[in-house]
Amino acid sequence: MNTQTRDQRGPPDAQSQAVASYLETHPEFFEHHPELLEYLRIPHPSGEAVSLIERQVEQLRQQATLYKQRLDELISVAQENDLLADRLHRLTLSLIDAATFDEVMNTLQDELHDEFRADLVEVRLFSRAEFEEQRGASGGSGGSGDNVEIEAFQDLFQQDRPVCGRLRRGQLEYLFGSDADDTRSVALIPLRGPHFVGMLAIGSRDQDRFHEGKSTDFLVRLGELVSRALRVVSLPGV
Repeated sequence: MNTQTRDQRGPPDAQSQAVASYLETHPEFFEHHPELLEYLRIPHPSGEAVSLIERQVEQLRQQATLYKQRLDELISVAQENDLLADRLHRLTLSLIDAATFDEVMNTLQDELHDEFRADLVEVRLFSRAEFEEQRGASGGSGGSGDNVEIEAFQDLFQQDRPVCGRLRRGQLEYLFGSDADDTRSVALIPLRGPHFVGMLAIGSRDQDRFHEGKSTDFLVRLGELVSRALRVVSLPGV
């Protein structure tokens, strides 16, 4: 008789699953049977048994803590974006007032160092003619002459979007000279105009400042802004 009863009820796992499924589809069950709540005991991480209501309260507290952490993260990101927007606005106004190439360069150095905490800022420009000539030299497989540096950054120019991360030794030396050893991460931003092609390089001593997974939306806007400012001034040697 006992054996038959156990067989009809099924194995313990099946019984547990059946009870769980029933309670999931009938969440009002304990409203009709409140007397059962006093018999329920839920294990607590401390090892003590707690009532169902106490466990539910604890779970709600944990969820509230998690939601607060996520909200704090969203607020932090929003505040950082607002700060970047304000800084970009000030940079825009300063570049509008820049009437010469030197003034544009000085503005970039001052604003990016002071407002954007950049350790190193460099701009490299090439005339459109020499850029196209160098890209076509030797089928784009190394180039020749004095402008082999163009070939060293072909990935940036082909992608035509900012890139972040670590650079090769030769690239760092070309951009930052004696400061190459101290440069741990770099943001490279392509610059383009009717008569020039170039790049804005922002270097950091912090290897995580410009990591490969960093969003480049702000850098895209910065590149567009600097490119536009350079179009309206006379570029030396370009």
